[in-house]
Amino acid sequence: MTSQEIRKAFLDYFKNQSHEIVDSAPIVVKDDPTLMFTNAGMNQFKDYFLGHQKPAETRVADTQKCLRVSGKHNDLEEVGRDSYHHTMFEMLGNWSFGDYFKEEAIFFAWDLLTRVYGINKDNIYVTVFGGDKIDKTTPDEEAAQIWKKYVPDERILYFDKKDNFWEMGDTGPCGPCSEIHYDLRSEEEKAKSPGKDMVNKDHPLVIEIWNLVFIQYQRKLDGQLEELPAKHIDTGMGFERLSMILQNKTSNYDTDIFTPFINFMETKTGIKYTGDYSGDNMQDIAMRVIADHLRAVTFTIADGEMPSNTGAGYVIRRILRRAVRYYYSFLDIKEPFIYTMLPLLSENFQETFPEVKSQEEFISKVIKEEEKSFLRTLSDGLKRLEALKVDDGTLSGKDTFELYDTYGFPFDLTRLVAEERGWRVDEEGFKTALEEQRQRGRADSQKETGDWHEVHPNIDTEFVGYDEHTLEGVQLTKYRIVKEKGTAFNQVVLDRTPFYAEGGGQVGDTGLLSIDGTQIKVLDTKKENNLIIHYVDKIPDNPSVKAKAIIDADRRALIENNHTATHLMHAALRDVLGTHVQQKGSLVKDEFLRFDFSHFEKMTSEQIREVESIVNDKIRANIPLQEDRSISIDEAKEAGAMMLFGEKYGNTVRMITFGADYSRELCGGCHVSHTGALGYFKITQETGIASGVRRITAITSKAAENYISQKMDALDAVSSLLKNPKDILAAVQGIQEENRELKKKLEKLSANQAGDLQKELKDKFESINGINVLAQQVVMADAKQAKTLIFNLEKEVDQAVILLGVVAQDKPQLMLMINKDIVASKSLNAGTIIKEIAKEIKGGGGGQPFFATAGGSDASGIPAAIDKFKTLINA
Repeated sequence: MTSQEIRKAFLDYFKNQSHEIVDSAPIVVKDDPTLMFTNAGMNQFKDYFLGHQKPAETRVADTQKCLRVSGKHNDLEEVGRDSYHHTMFEMLGNWSFGDYFKEEAIFFAWDLLTRVYGINKDNIYVTVFGGDKIDKTTPDEEAAQIWKKYVPDERILYFDKKDNFWEMGDTGPCGPCSEIHYDLRSEEEKAKSPGKDMVNKDHPLVIEIWNLVFIQYQRKLDGQLEELPAKHIDTGMGFERLSMILQNKTSNYDTDIFTPFINFMETKTGIKYTGDYSGDNMQDIAMRVIADHLRAVTFTIADGEMPSNTGAGYVIRRILRRAVRYYYSFLDIKEPFIYTMLPLLSENFQETFPEVKSQEEFISKVIKEEEKSFLRTLSDGLKRLEALKVDDGTLSGKDTFELYDTYGFPFDLTRLVAEERGWRVDEEGFKTALEEQRQRGRADSQKETGDWHEVHPNIDTEFVGYDEHTLEGVQLTKYRIVKEKGTAFNQVVLDRTPFYAEGGGQVGDTGLLSIDGTQIKVLDTKKENNLIIHYVDKIPDNPSVKAKAIIDADRRALIENNHTATHLMHAALRDVLGTHVQQKGSLVKDEFLRFDFSHFEKMTSEQIREVESIVNDKIRANIPLQEDRSISIDEAKEAGAMMLFGEKYGNTVRMITFGADYSRELCGGCHVSHTGALGYFKITQETGIASGVRRITAITSKAAENYISQKMDALDAVSSLLKNPKDILAAVQGIQEENRELKKKLEKLSANQAGDLQKELKDKFESINGINVLAQQVVMADAKQAKTLIFNLEKEVDQAVILLGVVAQDKPQLMLMINKDIVASKSLNAGTIIKEIAKEIKGGGGGQPFFATAGGSDASGIPAAIDKFKTLINA
């Protein structure tokens, strides 16, 4: 079976078992503070397990895009070195929310694997939970008895909590699990050691393929387990591993999921892939790394996460750079390469995950630019390596970590370059510096989440804030305290709330809760999965008393202005720049709006003015809001509503329209009733933030009015300084032209003076140890002139070593030039010398062996620096 057929057979099977087939959730998680990426199929269903939301269907199945590169699920460094670890992988899963339980879950798994897929029953081993004394749980004999209907007793194995008890986190729903393992070894290997002895021993050919989780407990903060009133099923099967079994392979990378990409690399590089897993064949490892990382990077960008220096974006950049480093080091590729495989990837996944095909050009450009940037970084890192001072043939852990942390230079590449130069690397020192950084990161992210105190349990939260700003008779249903970085946050949940929870780029509402005569400030409102959480300054003394909820209506009105302006601007950008413009991020606050979008060049002033003009025309037209609060996703698609990549939409959606032929988007945020409320719209900044992504900052209403007033005040002040000319622009241009002429005259005068100085200095060289040395403090207009002077002197004087000290803009600078022949013959290094003498001017510097510069803060130290230089040269 092909991988496409394997995936289809899974989904068809569960569809025939009355399961609703749902789409994969985005690979980047947005509303769950405990996760950065989707790392399991169950992530999108957490609200059902936690009881925050009721499922529309009690049986569902899907194939989920997953990424495991951070936290406890971190497979990154294993990827490429073995046959089965991946960053991005697909997880096939089926779920029951209070419907069927162990009997049916085990039957479905056995029936699909053995009857539909036809795998060899004799190679199957199953594990069950063996109980835990601390938790006071007994072995899962219920699951074991069910398995006995299908497999012999000797292939039913008991394991402890580590292997066979699944938990969502430190607290929350959990339960025993039963894993299905498969033995892929040859008959000869099986005869030497039975498969049951290899289960859970990390053998590459005795592998887990399916985990059936029986969610029946709730883990409390004190560690105790409580029985859940409703039992759930959560299963996950590795698509890549299943394909390996069904295609009779011994490595995931030998399946048709990966072989097209490995074949592509073989053709492009002329290097033969051998399938070597010894760890010695770095070319094979490089090809596996690239084939894997291409998928991870592509799917995260397709879901809206751009490579960056923080958060999820940093993880994506790190994955991409790891792939670049491997092809740079081991495949001898020095130009961007990964992006060239994107057409092949989008073609392979166009039916299952069409978001890649629809954004292929954009994703390709982003990856290419990232590759180009990191290849430059690698080049800079090599230069930095060359300039480092290496004592006793050992590159220090401190310098190695600086290369890694500051310059993005990977440790193993540093070690490779060091070995080529005959150096060793202080690996322990590097690990110590790295661990210190990680400890700082752990301390910064430390968080303690208390148990929910239930006041009125099993009550859902209803958001009514589209229509109501003030709400009487509100019931507090539960509360808790969360401690993060030493600060305690009070969190409460209400049965009904007018407070909008941060989401879709819009910030959360603030306001008040009035309870029993006490005013409690609502400082922020956020979502945790689908639960609306209010951050308050204190927990009420009597939380069972009904409250009055009041949002800050003035602040909300400004937010609504900016959110509506975001929609109007998005449509205008597509009109002006083209339909390739897609939203890549947004922030809607009361003060301003920020909008990130796909576009590969800076907007011109004319384009910005045209966008502003279109939006302001729509504001003056006072277009009414058309809100379809609950329509089917199919109706919204038919109506032409804009949908954002990386968003997970349900069967029913909310559609916001301003002019049927102008702006229509799916949106859960808050908007004005008529566009005229915005007053005026003004773009204040347009800049690039990533490869292929631009950012606009804009303002509306009172903020826009104030902005224009400030600009007019500044213009009036300039006009006054210029004696109120009729044409201010012409007057300023006249001053600029006059300044340019004066500057030319000054430069000509300075050049003449520099020429005279050059002749004077040429006569001041002295011979020291067979080389011509000049060390002088000079008076120059700026450092640029001093640099020109030192280069000119070096050309005129043979075997020259020149140090110039100059004060430019009240700052002391040192410049050192050493003839390249002397660098080689005398082992002199300008970068090393300049670092030492710069201490005299209370500064630092560096550079190349033949030319280096330093700056400082103490100009009086220049003579001492010159004296120290002469001492070093005489040594």
